[in-house]
Amino acid sequence: MTEAVQGRNRRRSKLWIGALALIILVSIIVIPPLVNVNRYKSRITQALSSALGRPVHLSGVELHLLPQPGFVITNLTVEEDPQYGEEPVLHANSVTAAIRLSSLWRGRLEIGRISVDEASLNLVHAASGQWNLGTLFRTATQSQTGGANQGRPSPLPYLEATNSRINIKHGVEKLPYSLVNADLAFWQEEPGDWRVRLKGQPARTDVNLDLGDTGIVQLEGRMRPVPEKGQSTSAPDLRVMPMHVEMEWRDAQLGQLSRLLIGSDPGWRGDLTADVKLDGTAESAQVTTRLRAIGVHRAEFAPAAPLDFDANCGFAYHYSAQTIEKLVCDSPLGDGRLRLEGNLPGNGQPDFSLELQRIPAQAVLDTLRTVRHEFGEGLEAGGTLSGKLVYNAVAPAAVATVADTSTRRGRRPAAGKEPPATPGPLSGSVELDALKLSGGSLIQPVEIQKAVFQPDVANDGKGVVLSGTANVSAGAPTPLVFAAHLRPGGYQVTVRGAGTPARIRQLAEAAGLKESDVLSPIAGEAVTVDLAIEGPWLPAPEVLPTENAVADVATASAPAASATPGSAPIRPVPVIPATDQPLADRLIGTLTLHNANWKTDALATAVQISQATLHLSGGAIRWDPVEFTYGPLKGTAQLLIPECGAEGKCVPIVNLTFTELDAAEVQSTLLGAKTRGTLLSSVIARLTPSSGRKWPAWHGTVKAASLLLGPVKLSDVTAEIDMTQTGAELTSADGGLLGGQIHLRGNVENGDKPVYKLEGQFQKISLPALCGLLQLKCTGTTFDGDGKLELAGFTGTDLGNSAKGTLNLVGKKGTVTESVGESPTEIPQMLARFDRWTAGAEIANGAVTLKQSQIYLGKRTGSVSAAVTFGDPPTISFASPESTDSAKK
Repeated sequence: MTEAVQGRNRRRSKLWIGALALIILVSIIVIPPLVNVNRYKSRITQALSSALGRPVHLSGVELHLLPQPGFVITNLTVEEDPQYGEEPVLHANSVTAAIRLSSLWRGRLEIGRISVDEASLNLVHAASGQWNLGTLFRTATQSQTGGANQGRPSPLPYLEATNSRINIKHGVEKLPYSLVNADLAFWQEEPGDWRVRLKGQPARTDVNLDLGDTGIVQLEGRMRPVPEKGQSTSAPDLRVMPMHVEMEWRDAQLGQLSRLLIGSDPGWRGDLTADVKLDGTAESAQVTTRLRAIGVHRAEFAPAAPLDFDANCGFAYHYSAQTIEKLVCDSPLGDGRLRLEGNLPGNGQPDFSLELQRIPAQAVLDTLRTVRHEFGEGLEAGGTLSGKLVYNAVAPAAVATVADTSTRRGRRPAAGKEPPATPGPLSGSVELDALKLSGGSLIQPVEIQKAVFQPDVANDGKGVVLSGTANVSAGAPTPLVFAAHLRPGGYQVTVRGAGTPARIRQLAEAAGLKESDVLSPIAGEAVTVDLAIEGPWLPAPEVLPTENAVADVATASAPAASATPGSAPIRPVPVIPATDQPLADRLIGTLTLHNANWKTDALATAVQISQATLHLSGGAIRWDPVEFTYGPLKGTAQLLIPECGAEGKCVPIVNLTFTELDAAEVQSTLLGAKTRGTLLSSVIARLTPSSGRKWPAWHGTVKAASLLLGPVKLSDVTAEIDMTQTGAELTSADGGLLGGQIHLRGNVENGDKPVYKLEGQFQKISLPALCGLLQLKCTGTTFDGDGKLELAGFTGTDLGNSAKGTLNLVGKKGTVTESVGESPTEIPQMLARFDRWTAGAEIANGAVTLKQSQIYLGKRTGSVSAAVTFGDPPTISFASPESTDSAKK
């Protein structure tokens, strides 16, 4: 054959191939629209129903030939098995069903692949324990083995869903849990070998979730029916099908994961990854898990060392019995390990053991820092914890026993013997070895050679706790004795003993107690400690102290009998009642000071405290009583520092009581003295100028049996004061004055010089007493009046020269007979006898000048002018009198 002929044959073959391709292409484009597929709608519906084992409804069908012959179905609805509810098991707006071509040659219409997008699938778990997918397996198996009504097997099509939603139902109730953006594939690798692949984002409909933080769940599984004798496969029950499942949950944030699982956010943060493998059946499976978390911390703060953990667990799970057997969890912690073993039977009586293998104390400290802000800030811990605890719920609860001292048939029990305690469900011990805490607020480290924690009964007799004691030296001859009681939900620690204020403050700061600040300005002899603190492991909202807590503190602070004459009174540590409520930490009890010094920036020198008792009551701080000396001032005090509220308002309440007070000494002691020779003047002037000193803010009362104001003495004085950094508001002041009563109010401004602004009233001032102050001899009844006064300065001279104001007087029936001073003055005749005396006076230039003075005697009236010059004693001078006879007018 020539080359020309071969060329013509090749060109002819290419033409035929091109023409055939063109014909096929035209057929694909032209034929599908011309074919009325709706005529085959019932056959397609029947084929889908046969494949899925459920009634199927659809609204429209279109034929397509590429990339594979099949149908595009609109509004596909797959009905549910009535025993699982009435809601459709599957609904999709658009479905692609690919035809199995081999079935067309046999005259059958079989679906090889069903692909849905943006579908809604319901997984239903019935009360009987069955899942609605179980009937799908049975239908598929029966169709493949040639059921009673089928002559040839009909394999289950390849099922896949993309961008879909999987809902979970329990009976007819739809649970809030779902899987969104889900990709699901379900197929048979070979007859009887089922495969499933799933990927999606967990969601919950009844809470707001950030889906980006709930993580991604991926699952791959393989299942096989259980063959019966004489058959290759059997109609399977999903619960007893052997399976192998591997699931990974990654990129889950703990806060959103908690909201997903329990509906609330307990405040944990961190990244979680979980791997689960299951072998066996849904009824009885061997499960292995690995749980890894990175950067675990509380939401309220970021700890210095967030917690990481990697736990591996294995157990056997039995669905019908609801039991977990042979649980083994192992997790490294620092350089040690934790190992948990046990069983959780369906009767609710678990038994398990927890083994600690040389857990570093630093790891425990870091864990506590994860849940406790400012706990052990800057501390470093050495030492280890080792031991084993065994819990058996079948064992009877522990019962505390008390020695029986009663007689029985005339015999007494042997001395020192007590009935044995009934063993409890918790046994074993944990030993803390060679603990050393250093750094942070601790100038000297805390060392505990050994402490053992053993099961014990809680103080309230309810529940079992771990209890242990340890002695800690705190700079006193006797150590502090710490007793700890640890519950699953919280802790309780009691502290008794003595220590120096500085050392106790260091220990309190190391524990993160905010009450440690109260000891900052105190130095002196050892402090007697009698405290109890209780709280949950996790942070809780701050709560105000309850009335019971305050009553407990009051009982603890009441006088108690001494064990021996001259010894310290024995006071039981107040028992904080156990509670299941998430209360905040509560610190209650007392600290007693003797011969201590208290220093504050508001005062030039330290206050000497002979005795003081600090009461703590779950947030409030109360000093009562405080016996103190500050320069010439001696008295007792009560100080209450309430717990700060949400707005931060917690102004201290101070009540001061004195036997005798001298106003000049009070001013020079508290505000500073500017004249040589005044008590403490040199010290105050050298250390703290008054202009730079800020006063502490407080509210309270000052009481004094007597108050000396220059030449005037007040008795039984009670003043209510509101103090700020720049001044003081005298809300009210009442006392006895010259046989009568005086009531004052005003304020004091703390500037370069103290400025006093006062106003008030006085009643029933004795005329003889008032005249005696002015070196006059008088007889008569009383004076009433009111006035305003403003003065400034440190010394009596400064105060007198700066004084200005007004004064109004009204006197009744009296006589002024003579002047008895060193420089007697002539008494006006009008004052020899009067029925009523009214006067208006001006205070200025170091004197009180009577501007309007009227004397009444019967119908006769007159006026008297006088001036009282400030001094010690004050002096009075009269001007020429003027009189008027009303009867002559």
